[in-house]
Amino acid sequence: MEQQPSPAAEPETTATPADRIKQAYLDYVLRKGKPPVSVYKLTQKLGLPEQEFYRYYANFAAIDRELWADFGREARVTAAKEPVWAQYGAREKLLGFYYTLLEVLKRNRSYALNSLHRSMPELPGLTPRVLDDFRQDFEVFVGEILRDGRRTEEVANRPLVQDQYPRAFWQQALFVLGFFAKDDTIDFERTDAAVEKAVTLSFDLVGRNTLDSAVDFVRFLVRRK
Repeated sequence: MEQQPSPAAEPETTATPADRIKQAYLDYVLRKGKPPVSVYKLTQKLGLPEQEFYRYYANFAAIDRELWADFGREARVTAAKEPVWAQYGAREKLLGFYYTLLEVLKRNRSYALNSLHRSMPELPGLTPRVLDDFRQDFEVFVGEILRDGRRTEEVANRPLVQDQYPRAFWQQALFVLGFFAKDDTIDFERTDAAVEKAVTLSFDLVGRNTLDSAVDFVRFLVRRK
């Protein structure tokens, strides 16, 4: 009896035009070290009408912002999948995020370094536009883990200043990315060390310290009068 042929495999899901445009842009930057000359040149290579590009992106800078947002999103999702994530305190969660982000950036190092070198401003502390979407997601993430930290008293409750903490932690993230961009050690070993020292310092500052103890003592004395 003749064997019947096995059913044909289901066709793979084709990439959307937005995915194709983003990947083509990324490939071009990796090959040439700079963005394409024009949207028309890029879409022509893809066999797409130029107006198709503008259905998804306003310009090439919008793709760069989305790529960095993707890096941050991948790092947060991957770190949160660790079995011990739920047991981590705020400090360990931020460390876990940074170390995972560095692994994501190492896998995409050619683009990440090219993008940072093109975009990082001369003046420290200024956020390059390419990181705008990444920054917004990062500040929400940090705000959440700091709120958890206040509930467990890992982070001191300071109503007058604590709403500004996410912005301060963003400056830390800029420091880490800038350090990564300039790190010439094997496998970015110095960046790993810089992350640990920066996070330790930041949680020493937002945690309970001598000043908090002094304030509590003064309040105690005032209540007794």
